[in-house]
Order: sequence, then structure tokens, then C-alpha cells
Amino acid sequence: MKRLTILGSTGSIGTSALQVIAACPEEFSVQYLTAGSNAELLIQQALQFQPQAVAIRDEKQYKLIASELRSKNIQVLIGQEGIEEIAGAQDIDLVLNAIAGTAGLVPTYLALQQGKDVALANKESLVMAGEIIKEICARTGAKLLPVDSEHSAIWQCLLGESHQAIKRLILTGSGGPFRQLSLSQFEQIKPADALRHPVWTMGKKITVDSATLMNKGLEIIEAHWLFEIPATQIEVIIHPQSIIHSMVEFCDDSIKAQLGLPDMRLPIQFALNYPHRLALAWEQLDLVKIGNLTFESPDMTKFPALRLAYAALERGGTAPAILNVVNEQAVGAFLRQEIKFTQIPALVEKALSLLPIKAHPDLSAILEIEILARDFVAREINSQERNAIA
Repeated sequence: MKRLTILGSTGSIGTSALQVIAACPEEFSVQYLTAGSNAELLIQQALQFQPQAVAIRDEKQYKLIASELRSKNIQVLIGQEGIEEIAGAQDIDLVLNAIAGTAGLVPTYLALQQGKDVALANKESLVMAGEIIKEICARTGAKLLPVDSEHSAIWQCLLGESHQAIKRLILTGSGGPFRQLSLSQFEQIKPADALRHPVWTMGKKITVDSATLMNKGLEIIEAHWLFEIPATQIEVIIHPQSIIHSMVEFCDDSIKAQLGLPDMRLPIQFALNYPHRLALAWEQLDLVKIGNLTFESPDMTKFPALRLAYAALERGGTAPAILNVVNEQAVGAFLRQEIKFTQIPALVEKALSLLPIKAHPDLSAILEIEILARDFVAREINSQERNAIA
């Protein structure tokens, strides 16, 4: 039986993972759960799966959780410190990191430092600190098991293949809700519009990233580190049906593709039970019913986030971390209706041109970027407000 830690258990990936685990009680045991602020759901999960301990980042929720779990012999930890303590626990076999955003980086780092394999749904860990994360893996022997549907697809296509035979990685994307919207209409996009993804049901931040195509940009950087492939051999293709999750082209020009319904439980269960597949069929893929699979090139003018991601990866050092954290802050500002949709990539581009970029940073230098990015976005918003008043 595989002993698991689920970081971010109350989010969309975490809840999907627990559905997989509940369907295979003989295969998995949940040792630890962590959440951000959803105390009610964390309590429900703890009562169902009976972990040794849980952690909640929002310290205001501690008393509620502690009172509900006190009689169940489940330890309750609080704050980022509690989450990090669980991330570095020794008595587990695999950590699923489903924490959203920059907050997931340190937990990935701590789990790998302990030599624990990490099923990684937190792409920011590799985007911000790919060089550091890969060095830890080389030193400890810990493995990264990709959970994002695109990277899981590539991973599955590469099983049994020679790395030298890879010609190109092809990341597919639905194109988001604005694929067919004219650029002239982008100024009028509201948060509610951006949160209506045509295919996937996800958290707010990643849904907006899918609308700007920044999610694909981050996936380019993540794929570079996961599969050790240069950016020049990583391509994005828009595939609105989201049935082909990604592809690999080989030196003989043959292409392998991994297909499946847009259901995150499939890549999650592959990572959790690797190297064996689970005989869990949630819903069968019916290609005849789907009928057509279509493809198109991404529009780099409408969606400059892709260009920015390639540029940040080429510059290296802290550039991808700046891209990631400024984008995260800008998305938050957009959801609060402080900036327009078009200002998200614009702020990222401006930050990459103005903020200092450090080569071969250590973890502390990367973590400092969150403060720099927060201050940068706040200054830009305040400057725009002053100009509007003037």
C-alpha cells in the first residue's frame, strides 16, 4: 500500500486525487492533507481518510478544525510552517503537490530534499526554480512525476523511447474562451468572461491563465525542465476538443499522441500508481461520437504570453520566476477588477524589461522575487490610478 501526502487537498486537483484514492482503498493510504482556507472541506476529507495530520494555511481556521478532529486522533498544524512540516514528512512514499501558485515551490523543495518522489501538479515549482529542483533530484534520487495533463501525455508517449530520438514536443491547448474573439474586444473582457473555460473546470488563477494562454507558456518552461528539451524543440498547438493531451515527434518524423477525455483523474491516477496503470474507467472515450479533432496555430499577437514565456526561458536565471510571479499578481489584480485583461501580459513584459535578472539564483533569491513582483504590480496600478485622476 502506497502512503500518500496530498498538498492542496481541497482544490480541484486535490479533490480529484481523493476520488481516485477512494476508488482504490487497497492501493493507497492518506497520511497527510493540507489546505489553504477551506476548513469545512478539509474536515470532511480528514474524517473520511483518517490521516495522521492535517495542516491549514489560514490560521483563523485552526480552532474550528481542531475542535472537529480532536477526538479523532488527527493532529492539526497551522500556517505555512505546518504545511512545510507535512511536506517534509519522512513516513510516506509519495507527495502529490496540488498547491496552486508560488506557494507550492517550497513544499516541492522540502519533499524532494527528503528523497520523496513528488507527483507534481504545481508547475510553478519548475517554472521558478527548475535548475534547483533538478539538482535536488539528481542528488537525492527523488523523481518528479508530472500530473498536468499535457506533461503526463508527453511522459506516457516517451515511455520506452530513447531521449536522443526526440525531435519535438508538441503541447496542445484548448485555446481558452477567447480563441475566436477579435483582439479589438479584449479590452472589454471581464473576470466572469475569463472564468468561463470551454472545456476544463479549474481554480480561478489557472482558468485566467488558460484565457491568456500564460498557462501554455508556463507549461513550455515546465516541459523544458521535466524532459530536458530545449525551448526550440517545444511547440504549442491549439486543439479545441482537448482530446489529444500532447504529442511527441521523433527523429523519423513519426508522432505519438496520448488521448483521453478532459478528466484530470486520468493523469492523477497514472502518477499516483506509476509504473502500473489502475483499472479505473471513469468514462469511455468515444472517438466516433466526438467525430472531428481539429488543430490550429496559436495567435501570438492576441496572446503574447507565449512569446514572453519563450523569452523568459531563453534569458534564464530569475527571468521565469519574474514572469510567473508578476503574472500571478496581475491575475489577482484582474480578478479584483483593478486592471484590464490586456494588462496582465503587459505588466509581465514590463517587469521582464525593468526588474534585475540574476543568473543561477539560490532558493532565497527566487523567493525574494515574490516581494519584488508584488511591489512592482502595486506601483504600476497606483501609477495608472494617479494618471487617470490627473
